[in-house]
Order: sequence, then C-alpha cells, then structure tokens
Amino acid sequence: MQLQQLRTFREVAAQLSFTQAARNLHYAQSSVTAHIKNLEESIGTPLFHRAGRQVSLTEAGARLLPHADTIIKIAETARRDVAASVDPGAQVPPHGCLPAGHHAA
Repeated sequence: MQLQQLRTFREVAAQLSFTQAARNLHYAQSSVTAHIKNLEESIGTPLFHRAGRQVSLTEAGARLLPHADTIIKIAETARRDVAASVDPGAQVPPHGCLPAGHHAA
C-alpha cells in the first residue's frame, strides 16, 4: 500500500469515475487504473464495483476510505512538520509541487 495509491483511491472514490480522477490528478487513466489494481492486490479484495462506466465503492472500499484520508493527512502533516523544522521560515508547497529551482529526478 503506497501513499500515491491511497491518494488515487481517494480521488476515484470522490469522483466515482476513473476518467475524472485521472483528469483531476493530472495522470493518464491507465496510471489511475494501475494504482487501483495494485492497491486492490495489496489489500486482497476489490475496492470498487465496476459496471461499464459506472463505479461505486465495495464494502471494503467504504471501510478503507476513512483510513486512507487519515493516512494521507498524517503524511502531509509529517512532511510539513519536518520541512518546518529544517527551515522554520520556509513555506512548504503542497504535495507534488517543487519549490523554484528544484527539479524532479
């Protein structure tokens, strides 16, 4: 279970659409599908009912959602706390954004 998978899961659950979640997250739809598939495999059960373009949470998905929200919030708080301890005056950008002059490897 990875944080990125949980973020993707949360967005699909919010939109009830893989396509809209992909748009909102700026991912290819195939990436969203892969994140959910890998998360379902790691948990061992489907998280969504899929019927054509219709998507709804399974019971397991509904049970996971509040935990995913908590895990994501804790991770974001930890990231901000650590960044602030290194440079107390720094503004910590939202997850996924790099400060000016930094580039993803």
